[in-house]
This record gives sequence, structure tokens and C-alpha cells, in this order.
Amino acid sequence: MRLFLATALTMVAFAANSILNRMALAAGSIDAVSFGAIRLASGAAILVLVVLVTRGRIRLAKTGRWVGVAALLTYIFGFSFGYVSIDAGLGTLILFGTVQITLFTAAIRGGEPVATTRKLGAAIALAGLALVLWPTEGLKVDLLAAACLVAAAVGWGFYTLNGRRSTDAIGATMTSFVIGAPVGIALALALPLFGQPALITPYGIGLAILSGAVTSGLGYSIWYAVLPHLATTTAAIAQLAVPILAMAGGIAFLGEPLTPLYVVATVLVIGGVALSLRR
Repeated sequence: MRLFLATALTMVAFAANSILNRMALAAGSIDAVSFGAIRLASGAAILVLVVLVTRGRIRLAKTGRWVGVAALLTYIFGFSFGYVSIDAGLGTLILFGTVQITLFTAAIRGGEPVATTRKLGAAIALAGLALVLWPTEGLKVDLLAAACLVAAAVGWGFYTLNGRRSTDAIGATMTSFVIGAPVGIALALALPLFGQPALITPYGIGLAILSGAVTSGLGYSIWYAVLPHLATTTAAIAQLAVPILAMAGGIAFLGEPLTPLYVVATVLVIGGVALSLRR
């Protein structure tokens, strides 16, 4: 029961990241770069604290360090820019659907055996993404924002693949946040140099800290604690709940509409990925 509750809590944290990003950026409470920088800094702070409390000292990981940092930065800022103009539910659908496609592509390129059902499932998931990205009169999707979310998903996919080489998951995660945070802060401070003044309000800062410290930092810590006790397929399937949770949160907290197109796309993406993960 404790394992189930911890896994469910982590999925809620992942979905909450989408909702918090959307709440902050759609309301114009903070700009995307500042949100990402504060998220990185607060995530680094909480992870350093967790490592200090549990281990008594800080040691930066060496294996795949720079790949992890680059992938995390791509994910964080693609995530922030994407949610400027895309609803939380739809954004999460694009994000996690593309993550699954990225991981399957990497598996195929790496020579791993992939069953026909998995290929079919990936194709169905891709069809779901194409459905929500296809321009229609009733649904207008900002293609640049969608591209940012796709880039974020690819970054998260590479971050996940890079993490497979690490024997210390939380240490590697802390390292990526600790090194990535100064880069994010530097980008935020450089905004005025490009004629883009930073937009920061107490409300936006609070949401960014909540996203970084709680739903990212602590959420990732709980997830990494749970993963050793879950089968790989179970861990993958558990993440399929995230788009549904984010969509429900967007409807409940942000007043986002529940349209038939969203429902069909969600069924296609989640159904396709579930099929691809069958034994």
C-alpha cells in the first residue's frame, strides 16, 4: 500500500508541474525564463538538502554529467516556453506522448528487440499527437509552443536514458540541478540585454518555487526512491496517468475546456503507449 501511495503521489507531482507552469505563465505572473531559473534553483536547493540529510555530504556525480545537465536544461526551458500558450492538459499530452516516442526510437536505434505490438502502439500514440497538432477551425494550437514542448520531451527522454547509466539516481539528479541552476539564473539575468525585461511577481515566484522544490525536487526524490521497487514496465505504465491527471487539474483549477478532441487524443496516446508496453 505504501508503494502504491508513493507512486500515485509522484504521478500527481508530475501532473502538478504542468498545472503550476500554466497557472504562472498564462496569468502573466512571471516570464518563462525566470520561471525555469527559479524552478532549477529551488529544485537544486531541496535536493542538496535531501542529500545532506541522508548522506551528510555533497558529491557531484561524474558519469554522464554534462549530458544530464544539457538534457535537463532543454526540458526545463522547453517546458516553460511551451506552457505560455498551451493548456496544461494538452501540453502534458504532447509532452508525455513525445517522451514515449523518444524512448522507443532510442530503443530501436540501440538495437533492442521491439515487438510488433510496441511499434503499433507507438504509431497510435503518434497519431494522437498529430490529431491535436493538426490545425482546425475549432482548435488552434500554437505550433512554436508545441515545438518547445516536443523539445522538452526529447530532453526528458535523453535525461532518462542518461540516468540509466548512473548507479546513484538522486545524486545524478542533484548534480544536474546544481550545475544547471547557475545557467538558468544567467539566462534570466541576460533577458534585458535582448530587449526582453524580466517579469517577476511574488505570485509567480511562489509558483516557481513550489514547482521546483516540491513537485520537481521532492517529486523526483520520491520517484527515485520508488523505482527500485517497481518493474520497468510498471514504472512506464504509471506515467500514463499523468496526462489525464493534468487535464483534470486544468479543467478543475484553470477552467480549461473538456472537448471531444481532447478525449479522443488522450485515448489514442494512452491506449497506444499502453499497447506498446504490453508483455
